[in-house]
Amino acid sequence: MSEFSEIEEMYLKRMFEVHSQTPDAIVKTTQLAEMMGISPASVTEMIQRLSDRGMVTHIPYRGSRLTPEGFQLAASVKRREYLLQILLSDIIGFKGNVKEVACKMEHAVENDLETTIDRFLGFPELSADGSRIPGIHRTFEPIGIGTLLPVAAIPEGTSASVELILASDVEVVTLREIGLMVGSKLVNQNGETTIDGKRCEISPGMAMKVLVRVTEMGA
Repeated sequence: MSEFSEIEEMYLKRMFEVHSQTPDAIVKTTQLAEMMGISPASVTEMIQRLSDRGMVTHIPYRGSRLTPEGFQLAASVKRREYLLQILLSDIIGFKGNVKEVACKMEHAVENDLETTIDRFLGFPELSADGSRIPGIHRTFEPIGIGTLLPVAAIPEGTSASVELILASDVEVVTLREIGLMVGSKLVNQNGETTIDGKRCEISPGMAMKVLVRVTEMGA
């Protein structure tokens, strides 16, 4: 787990959101207090604590900004939030408040789980709302035999077997009509996907709900 508390990570993430729009900006105490929904006095106390830990640089009477170490940690927290939003909405099909739930979950995600989710989603570059996902020190683990990933993320020239379908009953019936079900063999070749040797088209949304296990590379 992170050596920083949930509230400390939230402060850093809010400052990152300001920096991502205006990299050279100094985040004012009142501005951060408004974003966090707490008093300026509480913000001042937290900024001092984060400054002592090397995460922010405090500029008296002006505000503060993230240090390189603080920026890295904040970017990671924000990346986890975006990845969880995609996982919740596109894969699980969660219908509740996706942003709120992802914000709560992000602090429990460790580095190895973050890397696994990132790879599972196909290393997305954009969040659900179109924002760019921070990629600082992002670990792109290679896809190999046995890797589980959505159909949408199958590399060119790869064969895979359908292992799980995270879709509604109606969608499952539709997929069966085109021959796609658990155990089906898929191949991505020359920009086309074939199921058990037959060419098929799967919508981008549905392609995120069908999980396959890579069986062969360079097919």
